[in-house]
Amino acid sequence: MKKIGIIGCGWLGGHIAERLSGQYEIFVTITSPSKVEDLTSKGYHTTLVDFPNDLSETMTEWEVAPQLDAVIITVPFAGVRGAEIPLQGKAQNLLTFLGDYKGQLFLMSSTGVYPETEKEFTEDDRSADDVPSESVIKSIFPHVNILRLAGLMGDQRLLKNYNISNLDLLVNHIHYADICSVVEKMLNNQSQSKVYNVVAPVHPNKEEIINAQKDLPYSGERTTKGRTISSAKLISELDFEFEYPDPRYFHL
Repeated sequence: MKKIGIIGCGWLGGHIAERLSGQYEIFVTITSPSKVEDLTSKGYHTTLVDFPNDLSETMTEWEVAPQLDAVIITVPFAGVRGAEIPLQGKAQNLLTFLGDYKGQLFLMSSTGVYPETEKEFTEDDRSADDVPSESVIKSIFPHVNILRLAGLMGDQRLLKNYNISNLDLLVNHIHYADICSVVEKMLNNQSQSKVYNVVAPVHPNKEEIINAQKDLPYSGERTTKGRTISSAKLISELDFEFEYPDPRYFHL
């Protein structure tokens, strides 16, 4: 059985591990000792490690890295709305941990790399070389696949469960199940050096979504206020079909 590593087995990493567990031997990293027992019970091999923002003199290479067929990095390198957080120390710690890794590599980035401008953005609008949180990994691992994820939704992560403002703004959201499917397809294709926006192709406004999730009618007019992120490249190159193309129905 092939082996896959997930650096940062939080909410998203956990869903990816669950999807791939029947096909791969799963190796994960976590920061919390309290999660070890739960993840071990699922058959995952766990490593306790943190990636502080300051350079760590005690960081060592992940012993299992040379054995892994693929590694997925879900450790965040961006803050709220994609704002860059201190990178150099954190990135160097991660690079030290990966060592001279040669296998397939994925970096979970964010659509927050695009400016808050009212237009539709494609991957060509911002090169990975111009995004510090992406280029710092790409400079050492040019074969890395970069997935720019929209707002993560699914399970209990539904707009109706949050205190939401600016209800007329269009959304860029993605259901975790579709992220898992994209990763799965790229693993099977042995994809290398790809940059994709992973975003549901339908962009309703927030009020439409909340009303749909509360089973209420929506009588307002669709606005065009706010930026949208295109997933056309992903759909075309991967021949990808979204399981959840419309955020209004993420709860179903």
